Amino acid sequence: MCGIAGAFSLKQEKLPQLQHTLVAMNQIQAHRGPDGYASWLHEQGHIGFAHRRLSIIDLETGDQPMCDPQKNWITYNGEIYNYLELARELGRENFITSSDTEVILHAYEKWDSECVNRFRGMFAFALWDEKKRTLFCARDRFGIKPFYYTIVDGVFYFASEAKALLPFLPTIETDPEGLLDYLTFQFCLHGKTLFKNIHELQPGHTLTVKNGVVNVQRYWEVYYDLDFEHTDKFFTERLRALVSESVKYHLRSDVPVGSYLSGGLDSSIVTSLASSYSKDPFLSFTGKFQMGRDYDESYYARELANNVNTELIEIDITADDFLNNIRKTIYHLDYPVAGPGAFPQFMVSKAASEHRKVVLGGQGGDEIFGGYARYLIAYFEQVIKAAIDGTIQNGNFIVTYESILPNLGALRNYKPLMQYFWEDGLFGDMEERYFRIINRGPTLASNIKWQDQLDYSPFESFKSIFNGNNVGKESYFDKMTHFDFKSLLPALLQVEDRMSMAHGLESRVPLLDHPLVEFAATIPSNVKFMNGEMKRVLKEAHRQVIPPTIANRQDKMGFPTPISEWAQGPAREFLVDVFSSNKAKSRDMFDYSNLLQQLEGESKYGRELWGLLSLELWQQEFHDRTSHYQKLVK
Repeated sequence: MCGIAGAFSLKQEKLPQLQHTLVAMNQIQAHRGPDGYASWLHEQGHIGFAHRRLSIIDLETGDQPMCDPQKNWITYNGEIYNYLELARELGRENFITSSDTEVILHAYEKWDSECVNRFRGMFAFALWDEKKRTLFCARDRFGIKPFYYTIVDGVFYFASEAKALLPFLPTIETDPEGLLDYLTFQFCLHGKTLFKNIHELQPGHTLTVKNGVVNVQRYWEVYYDLDFEHTDKFFTERLRALVSESVKYHLRSDVPVGSYLSGGLDSSIVTSLASSYSKDPFLSFTGKFQMGRDYDESYYARELANNVNTELIEIDITADDFLNNIRKTIYHLDYPVAGPGAFPQFMVSKAASEHRKVVLGGQGGDEIFGGYARYLIAYFEQVIKAAIDGTIQNGNFIVTYESILPNLGALRNYKPLMQYFWEDGLFGDMEERYFRIINRGPTLASNIKWQDQLDYSPFESFKSIFNGNNVGKESYFDKMTHFDFKSLLPALLQVEDRMSMAHGLESRVPLLDHPLVEFAATIPSNVKFMNGEMKRVLKEAHRQVIPPTIANRQDKMGFPTPISEWAQGPAREFLVDVFSSNKAKSRDMFDYSNLLQQLEGESKYGRELWGLLSLELWQQEFHDRTSHYQKLVK
């Protein structure tokens, strides 16, 4: 786990400030690699790599940037979990180190760009091919590890974090289409970021720079080729085996491993299995707010910890923690994304880093197996429609209204969302209905000055993913989960990476193992979502390793954060200062006056305050400090 960066002249001309450039990028990303740093400059001076190291595998000889006998060089961030198997296949006698980094170099030598299809893990890397005079870059299938790039004055720059690219931009500006995406979904689509001219290499893609041309290609996709031949028992048994295998792979490390444990299904499964397989004493970490059960799920985390071989370390997160760390949270995020869970994640990661260098998490389960309450809301509407139309038995995708009733209790805390969802009527096309349920734009509209100034439609971008050719036309459930898998999940993984790496902590996500994900995509919706039970097949596969109190929960809320309560008390003065500053009042795109008048009216789990606070603090940190970043390379 590391921070990578580099610069490459598209004309392959010498870059006079290359060493200074690499030092600056390493400095900005120092938190990603507290165990070492280094750089490499090509003898011709037209390309160079920078690297910050967090030592996890091969602590002695795995330093980077690394080269092979062909003078190919690599800077790499991540873990290739099947590196031992690949090393044997490639000829262990040919290796100098025991690192997975060297495995990538040998794999590239043998399989060229196809090597990425052999890797099982999380990765982002840049590799200089000396013979071909080509830069080859790749990102893992799910976007667990980050890769950003920009092109300025004929130079291709890349880094693990967008902020490391800011010194090279003429000005720091907001990307208007990225911002419109954020205001709609709280994340960007199709590789956009909130920084104008900074792009994200999308998950499952490679990027090649050759002869001055940048070429991006997809190398992996998930296909929903549904299997109607096998039984429910087959799916649960096969899923159980794949999850178990993945957890074992993810425990490969030369340092002790721990886990995040929220008390939800996903982290409980991962923690239960990992603690049973781990050779070292196993530690788990959870955070809570002492503001009642609505903001404290530690009971379930303790329930799991008491049932398995793990010690649970709990931290209390306070309003003072919020005031002291919210700016740091936004800084490390690079740019606002997803919801307020980033802040408590920052605090739990900080605590975990004091005891472990590697933790496992449960990210991915909701998007793969259907764990969000909105799926149930949208599906409930489809059930009513199908019952009225007499199409309840069509295909293999619709559950009956009788069977879905026992699971509607999971919607108890979502009545306001349901009221909003149905206030404009019922039914309609699937894409229009799901877009409505995830669209956060209307709640932010009163604070935006420029809604109609762009010839860009987030809805059209949304449709291109929701109705992708790799998803069946009939399955509403697969379409919903697929959109979130392709868009929300990478946003959550951005949070996962930045909040852990802010403290030099590696976060691994065993549920995002590509054999597991590819198999899950073949499970029909009527098996995954039988009777409207969220994540049913994942629960059935693991009932023997988690307590019934966790398996049967209907009150999981993610990581709710009491920002609305704090806004009425200990954080009010801070929020008023942020939104009423001269800088805030001068923003071209925002008008915070309505928000200031409604601080005490924010709904309990509302996102408006968080969304706008994130944007304003982001602008203060980066846009208002353009000169600070530009000075780093002058």
